[in-house]
Order: sequence, then structure tokens, then C-alpha cells
Amino acid sequence: MPKQIQTKANKKDRIYLCIDLKSFYASVECVERGLDPMTTNLVVADPERTDKTICLAVTPAMKALGVPNRCRVFEIPKNIDYIMAPPRMRLYIDYSAEIYAVYLQFLSKDDIYPYSIDEMFMDVTDYLSMYGMDAVTLGKTMMRAVYDRTGITSSCGVGTNLYLTKIALDITAKHSPDRIGYLDEEIYRRTLWEHTPLTDFWRIGKGTERRLARLGIFNMREIAQSDEDVLYREFGIDAELLIDHAWGREPVTLADIKHYKPKASSITSGQVLPRDYDYREGEVILTEMCELLTLELVDIGMYTEHISLTVGYSRSAGIPSVHVSEKLPVYTCASRTLRAALLALYHRHVRPDAPIRRVGIGFGHLTDSAAEQYNFFIDPAEEERDRKLSEVTVALRKRFGKNAVLKGINLDEAGTTIERNKQIGGHRSGD
Repeated sequence: MPKQIQTKANKKDRIYLCIDLKSFYASVECVERGLDPMTTNLVVADPERTDKTICLAVTPAMKALGVPNRCRVFEIPKNIDYIMAPPRMRLYIDYSAEIYAVYLQFLSKDDIYPYSIDEMFMDVTDYLSMYGMDAVTLGKTMMRAVYDRTGITSSCGVGTNLYLTKIALDITAKHSPDRIGYLDEEIYRRTLWEHTPLTDFWRIGKGTERRLARLGIFNMREIAQSDEDVLYREFGIDAELLIDHAWGREPVTLADIKHYKPKASSITSGQVLPRDYDYREGEVILTEMCELLTLELVDIGMYTEHISLTVGYSRSAGIPSVHVSEKLPVYTCASRTLRAALLALYHRHVRPDAPIRRVGIGFGHLTDSAAEQYNFFIDPAEEERDRKLSEVTVALRKRFGKNAVLKGINLDEAGTTIERNKQIGGHRSGD
């Protein structure tokens, strides 16, 4: 065990864990079937979709056979026998909540940050002396508790800042027999400065890797030792993050993230359509999406004065997608006002002769109802009736289910609301 792990952190140092649940969705499906995900060939994918559908997860046993995570079904070699498990998003959320409850047996919620459904950062600095453990031992203890409670195997990164913790999880832990890795700045530079490919590092994608390669940079050492002016010319303000991470530095703490308040807020909705839609069918989808997003707006007690619309055409059309936005004359949460504004954007900017495959909408510049205002073109009584009707609809949906209240347009052949209300995150809820 590295000496640095055994020493207590001083007042300014922090020690973090990041625990990731291995092949989470696939592991849950194996546990539910009484199978071992380390030896069972299983993928989580919707059998009702085409073989082009993406596998949400594959078991470690499948990965050992060379099947990558998030592959498409048709990419799985034909000589591999495997179980295809339909997604059950509600079940995965329940497991995640149960595992979060395990973490709460060790730490306060104020020191836990859910990064995703299967990955959580934790600031354990102030718990080490209380438990009489170093960070690695505490990580192992929590991993064991998760396994004993749920049967789910996990990996853990330990680091002296959030970035190093993530890299310890993503790179170091993968090569450790106990699935746990530790990094501080010195160990990071000594062991990972020459590591390739760069895409293994958090926040470096293929595009960034190509741009760095054009500059003759292929590893973290070369980023750290390169001319900063060159990096800033190429990447702008993002160069600062690249340089800090190349040295293993990260000034943001978990407490900073917890207390962060965005200057602006918005809510959005988007979907990829099951087939090419024509212009009229696109209007149906847009109307449905506006209704649902308006209910979300009312539910959180907010008003908007800014709308946005994105329409992506089918690849066969060979034309770029449309992205437009507009500031409204007043703040509102009335569905009729927002629907009319979005449809007006649609009619002005979307081509009526091109097949549609993606639609996205957004409400921005959100504020609470204290900022409510009207103008001469909007009847305040109509706005109030619209809001109250939405509030009743929200209450009924919460009590009886999302499909308890529907509109005639939802029964249109092109409508997707009824089916989407049965999904979580665009996948089957399993209910």
C-alpha cells in the first residue's frame, strides 16, 4: 500500500472515493436470475427493436470475449451464445437507491455526490480518523457492504482530488486485482504521464485527441510540458482544464459542486423518432412534447420567457438540422401560449418536404411565479385557467400514473406520448 494512503490528510488536503458498479444493468439482471455476471453471457437490450439497437450493458463475461460495452446487437459475434435481457429501468433505479442507502450507513449525504446511476463521488476526509481506516480500506469496506447487500460487484478509485479519483477508477483500478486504485499527483505523473491512448482520460474524446495529435502531442507528459500559448490558441479556455489535468491538478472540490448555483436554468426534452416522420407528424410530436414539458414547468413552479426548437432530419435527406430559439414577450407557463410559440418556430424554420427523425425543445430563463407578468396580447384569466388545469393534470398523473390524463392528439398514429410515459430515460421501465 502506498505510504501516502496511510498518512492522515492535513487540513487543506481532501481524500475522495469514486465507486462504480461494474456493468450495472447487466449485473442487476444476472443477480435477479441467480447468475454470476463474471461468468454469464448477458446483454441488456430491447428485443422489440432492430438489431441496430444499442446494448445498454454487457456482462464482464461478454467483455472478456471482446464484446465492448454500448455496442449494437448486430456487432455481437454470431458464435457467442448469450441472454438478451429487456431493460427494466425502474428496477435499476431501485437497486441504485438501495446501494445509496448502503453508502449512507458510512457517510453523510452532504459528502456524497451521485455522478450517475451507477457511479458516486464521496469526500471521506473527515471519516478516516473516526473509522480508524485509510481511504483504501474504507473503500474496500464499502464495496464489500454493497456486494453483501445486493450481490453487485464494484470498482473504486481513491485520489487526492476529484480528477485523480476519477482517473484512479477509470484506469488504475481496471488493472488492480482488488478493483481499487489510488492516485496522488506524484503517482499520477510517475505512472500515467506516458499512458496511451489519451481517450482513456476523463474529458478527452476522439476529437480532442486528434487535435492534440496535429500538435505532435500524444500523452499527458507532452501536454504538461508543451507551450501553453499553443494550447490556448488551439483550445481556448478549455486549455486551462487540459493543462491542470495533465499535471494531475483539480481545484474544484465536492463541496464546491454541492454549493454551485447556475446563473441560468432551463428544462429540455428530446426524442429520436422510431421512423421518418413527415411535416404533419412532426407537428403532432412537437405538440405532445410541449404539453409534457409544460406540465414539468408547472410542477416545479416556474415560468419561462425563452423557447428553443431543434429538428434533425433523416440521414437520407442529407441536410443539416435546425436549431432556433426565441425570447417571449412575457414569462408564462401556459401550455397554449408555449405551444403556439413553438409551432410558429416550427412553421417558419422546418422544411415541409424533408423527413424528420429527431425533435428537441427547451424552456429557458426560468424563474419562479413571483415574476409573473402579462401584456395587452395575453388574457390573464385565460392564463390562470390554463395554469390551474395543468396543476390538476400534474396531480392526477402523480396519483394515477402518467397515462391517467391524455389528450386526443395522443391517440394519433404518430403520437409517442403513451409509449414514452411507460419509459424511463427512453428505455423500458419494466413496470
